[in-house]
Amino acid sequence: MCRHLAYLGPPVPLGRVLAAPPHSLFRQSWEPRRQRHGTVNADGFGVGWYAPGDPVPARYRRAGPVWADLSFADLARVVRSGAVLAAVRDATAAGADGEAAAAPFAAGRWLFSHNGALSGWPESMGALTAALPPARLLELEARTDSAFVWALILQRLRAGEEAGRALAGAVAEVAAAAPGSRLNLLLTGGDTITATAWGDTLWYLAEPDGPVVVASEPYDDDPRWREVPDRTLLAATRTDVLLTPLEDGPGHPGPPAGADVRSPHR
Repeated sequence: MCRHLAYLGPPVPLGRVLAAPPHSLFRQSWEPRRQRHGTVNADGFGVGWYAPGDPVPARYRRAGPVWADLSFADLARVVRSGAVLAAVRDATAAGADGEAAAAPFAAGRWLFSHNGALSGWPESMGALTAALPPARLLELEARTDSAFVWALILQRLRAGEEAGRALAGAVAEVAAAAPGSRLNLLLTGGDTITATAWGDTLWYLAEPDGPVVVASEPYDDDPRWREVPDRTLLAATRTDVLLTPLEDGPGHPGPPAGADVRSPHR
């Protein structure tokens, strides 16, 4: 369910990343090649991007399919950015909360997307609501599992956790409360990309002297795309991509610092 993508690199028009490649995120909205759950991502879309000198990203989101939005083509043609997060949505519950349920979610400098679903939602998350102050629950942008996962992660970020530990800790909590959940998460603050592969596909492309792209599936047939193993945390900058195994269960809140399995350099 859903396809998403994050880009870090030289500033380029949004369309060069999201629409121009032969198997772009735009095309994945109706013809994904590696999607395991669902077939069409027509329940909304969104893109967030960063402008030079402004740490707070802009967003453009809609409730319908991206191919039906005529304004998106103009926006993608003229807006340039060196840091982008975008998603096309296949809703767990069709139509739930419309545009507000479309990723990316945002707070301050952060953009977030969730590809997956929580088993037994919403009953399975009852115990985890205790981790959130009542005001945070009232702030949820949408009544969806993805918005709730974002609230759990944002609570950790606001408490001072770095991005990797915040994602890994939230994944461990949710997986323990709702086994079988799919938790492919994608987070950027404009200068890094942090992601988890948990129950669905995740790939990355690190081009020599070029951008880093992390996506649900490759947007072209470049042989340099690498699949991220399931139950793995990915942390990328413009120069490095680091992979760390994730463990589930309440006794494993996240990966220890320095536990990188691979450090592929571009």
